[in-house]
Amino acid sequence: MLRTRSRSLLTVAGGVAALGLTLTAVTSASASPGGTGTGSGADAAVPGAHARAHAHANNRYTGEEIHHFLEGFYGNSGPRAWERENLVSDTLKERVAETEGYDVLLCSQNIPLDIEVGEVTTAQSAGVGWAPIFLSWGDDQELAVFTAYVDLDARQPIELLDVDCAPPEVG
Repeated sequence: MLRTRSRSLLTVAGGVAALGLTLTAVTSASASPGGTGTGSGADAAVPGAHARAHAHANNRYTGEEIHHFLEGFYGNSGPRAWERENLVSDTLKERVAETEGYDVLLCSQNIPLDIEVGEVTTAQSAGVGWAPIFLSWGDDQELAVFTAYVDLDARQPIELLDVDCAPPEVG
């Protein structure tokens, strides 16, 4: 019976981890491997639970969380009105408001057909993470790349901090 519960718990934990949600292990006689209810093995019952519970111990978002945020923010064809209003820093909102005829958040005049988020880099000491954002307008069309920046401070809601429309250096 404990083996079935452990597998079920692992299956749920894997699904929760895939969604990027935090899972808190419940200490009980049925959840602990020893069946004692002491919690001595609760973290072992859910691989990664201990590390996930302490992921924000240094109050920083991880590269994985930033990647997930940017994918959700940009979607397939750019941020919607809600993302623009609620997930953008005030400083960047000011830049957007001052620029006509050009979408600062997309570094483009036109809406792309597809958007891909590249590999995230984090600079813990600078408190910022960034990733290249690839825009495409279809087959045999131009591809554009810009860099999106996110504040790593996990004490605040995650938001787009800045964009740099110059193509990132490759090398």
